[in-house]
Amino acid sequence: MTSTPEQATQPTSGAGAATGDVDVDTLRQVSQRVLWLASAIVDAANRGRPNDTGVKVGGHQSSSASMVDIMVALWFHGLDHRDRVSVKPHASPVLHAVNHLLGDLDASYLPTLRERGGLQAYPSRSKDPDTVDFSTGSVGIGATATLWAAMAHRYVRSQFPGSTPEAGRFISLLGDAELDEGAIWEAVADPQVASLGELLWVVDLNRQSLDRVVPDIQIQRLAAMFEAAGWQVVTLKWGRRIGELFARPGGEALRRRMESMPNEEYQRLLRADSSELAARVLGDQGDQDDPALRELLAAVPAAELSAAVRDLGGHDLGLLVDTFAAVDDHRPTVVFAYTVKGRGLPTEGHPNNHSVLLNATQMQALAEASGTSLDDPWVGFAPDSPAGRLAARRAADLARPAVSEVGRLSVPAELGHEHRKPVSTQAALGRLLADLVRDAPETAARVVTCSPDVASSTNLGGWINKTGVWSVAERRDWFADDAERLLRWSESQSGQHIELGIAEVNTVGLLGELGATWSRWGERLIPIGTFYDPFVGRALEPWSFGLYAGGQSILVGTPSGVTLAPEGGAHQSVSTPSIGLEQPGCVAWEPAFAHDLEWCVLRAMDQVGRPDGTSAYLRLSTRPVDPALARVPEDPEGRERRRRQAVSGGYRITDHDPATEQVTLVGVGAVMPEVLAAAARLGERGIVAGVVCLTSPDLVWRSFQQRGDREGGTGSGVLDLLLPPGHPAPLVTVLDGHPHTLAFLAGARGDRMRCLGVSQFGQSTSLPDAYALHGIDVTSIASAALDLLGR
Repeated sequence: MTSTPEQATQPTSGAGAATGDVDVDTLRQVSQRVLWLASAIVDAANRGRPNDTGVKVGGHQSSSASMVDIMVALWFHGLDHRDRVSVKPHASPVLHAVNHLLGDLDASYLPTLRERGGLQAYPSRSKDPDTVDFSTGSVGIGATATLWAAMAHRYVRSQFPGSTPEAGRFISLLGDAELDEGAIWEAVADPQVASLGELLWVVDLNRQSLDRVVPDIQIQRLAAMFEAAGWQVVTLKWGRRIGELFARPGGEALRRRMESMPNEEYQRLLRADSSELAARVLGDQGDQDDPALRELLAAVPAAELSAAVRDLGGHDLGLLVDTFAAVDDHRPTVVFAYTVKGRGLPTEGHPNNHSVLLNATQMQALAEASGTSLDDPWVGFAPDSPAGRLAARRAADLARPAVSEVGRLSVPAELGHEHRKPVSTQAALGRLLADLVRDAPETAARVVTCSPDVASSTNLGGWINKTGVWSVAERRDWFADDAERLLRWSESQSGQHIELGIAEVNTVGLLGELGATWSRWGERLIPIGTFYDPFVGRALEPWSFGLYAGGQSILVGTPSGVTLAPEGGAHQSVSTPSIGLEQPGCVAWEPAFAHDLEWCVLRAMDQVGRPDGTSAYLRLSTRPVDPALARVPEDPEGRERRRRQAVSGGYRITDHDPATEQVTLVGVGAVMPEVLAAAARLGERGIVAGVVCLTSPDLVWRSFQQRGDREGGTGSGVLDLLLPPGHPAPLVTVLDGHPHTLAFLAGARGDRMRCLGVSQFGQSTSLPDAYALHGIDVTSIASAALDLLGR
């Protein structure tokens, strides 16, 4: 076991002693019952459920076992109702077992792990029937969620102090292998995190990953990395039972031997017969042979030695209780708790125990050791027993007041400004946000923007100048007296923009938690994150997981596609249009014109931060486009009709009778000038070309899917407006992204079709050259139409 200095003050009382007002013997009884319930939950899902599919149900009894004592110390002593805890994915059965004993989960759910309508494979805030504070299962993301939740709570409390409830600690329980994930270290290293004293991470240091015993845990390196980021590091290596042996003559030699042996050798001790332990601990010491160590080992009964070598800090309930109570709350803390994977099970310490299931004989033996039975596996404690009284008391302590209902917010449908000059959708977003402060202050007060060091280059400067930058702590603005400064970067707890470092994963993690404040604290926020669109893919998985966990936000990818031609292939996004269309819990938008941008963003804002809400992804451009090309009707009724069509997914720009149409050109986003120019060129040849502008291929796809829905789908029917069923015509679709995004339109009427877009890596060019290179220029669009017409 790799050595590290003890950094926790460990009380000296023996095993079974009371720690403060806690009876450790009762906690141990609870822990044994939780171990049984967690194991039985997995057992019932596999051996107790008919399964003729050939697909295993699975579950993780050993991974759960190593976390049992840590969770019992927290739920049955350390937590209060204000605390929020993220639980290691593979320990979900432990969470459900604890919730059951606390009266938060009916026994009928316990046999339903990984079953439809039952307990989820990993803790799910949105899909499990009991209390789950954070969804986990995406390694690294669930653990870091507590960090962003702590920051989100500080933000919302600073903005709405009178109505936002207090919070306690934000606790992550994670496995040591999870520290391999880069997302962990991106989050830990963010400068603002060092001020979050409400953060507590507990690492289940069982020294095993899925496939093996980890050969070199390098805890000193990990601890140094946390310390360098400003965290307090506490290491719980040994429990008090073996600590008593260390205090005897020869004990220091025993400690040195135990701490110098490789992880694999230590794990082998756990699998050895107790009669072999003394010899294995002695090993081949050669010149280092210590008579005092031999004498100590000879004096210790085999059963006691077997218990002692398993006595790690992560299984000493009294030590855990004292440690959690003594944590310094002025800075974030990480506790490295040494544990044994499979603790208390026949699979204890086996290098391949990750997914191994106990057989019937082993389950029967565990039931007997736990004071229960396979015939009645879900029985709780007698109400008048010490464990029963403790469970009842802790259930009352942890009962949370209901989250207040989210207040109503009237987001305007439009701000009423004219859009007459050519402007990019990226610039239009910046103007919209800046105008929002004056034109719709109640909505603006709920908006919080985030970016990974690209705020100014994504046009948030006007918004930042009006609202300021939010920070965990006030910072002096040394450029406040610089008259030539255009961007006023004043950091305080009253600002509404949060700037993180160049780490997109961090930003979407924060977006997810800012977007969950309506359900956690009853305060609605409208979080908007701006990214360079080529890097959306980097942040996609954690953003998607945040959506799954109930976080609602608006992700803005800008600039997008090859339209930012001089930047070259490294900054040209291809696949993001279909990413947006395929992302659950999200509506994807790609408006072409400034007025479309305004309408669509306000619609997206209206949908964020509410029980029936949804997230949004906007793909924007830096290319100025003349709004006159959209031919927005001048009369109020016509303008409103256009707005409704735009927020439904698209509209027709041409106003001729679709029955006269020989070909239909469908465009999205920044390429609309080329689409309209191609239609004009075709018109010069006597060809009537209709032009459709899509603001959201996503919503049009949904309209396509809901057409003819026998269950009464709630689609807008916009597809029939765009492509009238009675007037088929060949289609040419064009977008600055992968052409397959719009391929579904061929199924609307069975039209022949050509899909134009970007399917290759780009290069640095001028804009005309980029469009010509990828075949989305005027000539290519017109030629595709002529080909379909046989001309």
